[in-house]
Amino acid sequence: MASLQLPVNSTVTHRPHFVLFPFMSKGHTIPLLHLAQLLTNRGITVTVFTTKANRPFNAQFLDRCPDASIIDLPFPNDVEGIAKDIESTDKLPSMSLFRPFVTATKLMQPDFEQALENLSHVTCIVSDGFLSWTLASAKKFGIPRLSFYGMNNYVGALTREVVSNRLFSGPESDDELITVPRFPWIKVTRNDFDEPFKQRDPTGPYMDFITETVIASANSYGLITNSFYELEPLFLDVLNCESKPKAWCVGPLCLAVTESPRPPMVDRKPEWIQWLDQKLAKGCSVLYVAFGSQAEISSKQLEEISKGLEESLVNFLWVVRKCEMSVYDELQERVGERGMIVREWVDQLEILKHESIKGFVSHCGWNSVLESICSEVPILAWPMMAEQPLNARMVVEEIKIGLRVETCDGSVKGFVTSEGLKKMVKELMEGDKGKEVRKKVKEIGEAAKEAMTEGGSSWRTLNELIDELQAVRSNSK
Repeated sequence: MASLQLPVNSTVTHRPHFVLFPFMSKGHTIPLLHLAQLLTNRGITVTVFTTKANRPFNAQFLDRCPDASIIDLPFPNDVEGIAKDIESTDKLPSMSLFRPFVTATKLMQPDFEQALENLSHVTCIVSDGFLSWTLASAKKFGIPRLSFYGMNNYVGALTREVVSNRLFSGPESDDELITVPRFPWIKVTRNDFDEPFKQRDPTGPYMDFITETVIASANSYGLITNSFYELEPLFLDVLNCESKPKAWCVGPLCLAVTESPRPPMVDRKPEWIQWLDQKLAKGCSVLYVAFGSQAEISSKQLEEISKGLEESLVNFLWVVRKCEMSVYDELQERVGERGMIVREWVDQLEILKHESIKGFVSHCGWNSVLESICSEVPILAWPMMAEQPLNARMVVEEIKIGLRVETCDGSVKGFVTSEGLKKMVKELMEGDKGKEVRKKVKEIGEAAKEAMTEGGSSWRTLNELIDELQAVRSNSK
């Protein structure tokens, strides 16, 4: 990645200074830390806001960014149902606690504003869409705020169409396919959406929260999108023509880094990378399996996954959530050296980039999809929650870089048997359809890299955004 010094407008006497405030969840944080690296590569000062418990993780990513600093704010410690030491959704015992967790972040506003007041010459604030209250803070200090959502434009455009046209007010079945009028080749079901969007008349506290974030984003200066124009031009164009504010595609942000971050004083490769090296040396292909840090999978489904991986006879690396489950130990014992199960946080991009990895069983979180694209690894889509079912539709039906697991009843969120998983794993790794999606993901992966290199669409867009924000701040003084 070229490290370029951005030409600064002659009327501006101060270096650009971006404030980044990620939501306290690894999936939301990592892309903004990658954005910080892109900005510092351009000679821009970056201040990242986080909490004390999340600081080490942030610092690990920013240790190669001399122009980036971190300010940690106290996280509220009296949130009902949440232990005092939990400051990230990754550590919540259940995602049912998400709403009280995100609501509690509003109590950080006074400390955020006090810290903001002591910062000099802030060009803009880029904050997670879930931190909608930061808009009021930005306005208080006359600073443009940009909202960041870890989603693509495909999901944004489809959700907008479904909600504005009340497409779910009619069908009885959650699995009935409904044509999206603006995009008639796309069909969705209620099960492609989580609450409250799948309701006939979306209401309730969670809908109130979503409405609050949408209104705050609509009143912000712009949206930062972790995508690239060539991947979804139609959907970006529709959003930018028909809704506000403007979305700026500056990704894939994971391509901001050329080396994987390592904890201080650790030079030795992680044991899972050493294991992959051994498989590569033997000429073995490996299937990577990961469902994210927040998916809640039943013990019965875990047993079927274990049996399916065992019977598929493929080499696999399975990253699981930290928990004591005998099913993992029993599977490891049965498959021996053919498989490896990891119970800690890993650098997923480092794994996907490994030459031995030839397929990815994924929940289709957007970060994972982009990392798979950039690593040119095809996906076996198994969506679990949030916007993942729509991402899976995009992966399989729109950009055609993956296949989908087969569920017992054909439902988007149905149960997957060991036989169904085994069948699709074999197809992805060895079958003709697997070869087709492997070819397609290579093409799109190359386009992603072109978008981020000098002169590419995302490279130009980020420069245009910085120039525009500099002009706005200059004119406001």
